[in-house]
Amino acid sequence: MGRSGQPKDQSEGPERKCIATGEVQPKHGLIRFVIGPEGQLAPDVMEKLPGRGIWVAADRAALDKAVAKGLFARASRQPVKVPDNLTDVVEAQLAHRVVNLISLARKGGGAVSGYEKVKDWLAKDQAEVLIQASDGSERGKSKLSTPYGGSFIGWLTADELGQAFGRQTTIHAALGAGGLSQRVVEEAARLKGLRVSDGGKPTGKESRTR
Repeated sequence: MGRSGQPKDQSEGPERKCIATGEVQPKHGLIRFVIGPEGQLAPDVMEKLPGRGIWVAADRAALDKAVAKGLFARASRQPVKVPDNLTDVVEAQLAHRVVNLISLARKGGGAVSGYEKVKDWLAKDQAEVLIQASDGSERGKSKLSTPYGGSFIGWLTADELGQAFGRQTTIHAALGAGGLSQRVVEEAARLKGLRVSDGGKPTGKESRTR
């Protein structure tokens, strides 16, 4: 049963507790960390590294709090070497993860880029996810709408989105239903927590969101 007395939604998957907020939530909304043999802290965005996992919400404020208050050492009950600029390191790893997944979707025929191709997919109800570069023209982006019942990703830069499609820059892209779309949406949601504040403003060094 959930906290409200209702049955938990099993589709959300396993849950973990954030060491910074104390909240329990599905682990796809958190970031896993492990402690290496020399006491070094390592982000594990792929969730494949051996060792006991330490979980932090995919949120810049939560991660900064975990670092500032020494919560990794407290959770592991040992001295921990925390890398400099840990939050920025995690953000970069998540961005790389999202770009790679979009690239895989493209290679499998599940993604397109370019205004006309995206517009065509939207018109034919082939698109489930609309992706637009955070630093693209607002006027151009406003001409395309998120598919009904679909998802929107707007916090990758044009350079990052371009990497996914083998181009220098890309402003508009779309993902079809099925395939890697859900994984892209979940990973992009974690990245958003590191890049975008509750008010929709960029939190990193660059202007990354609409």
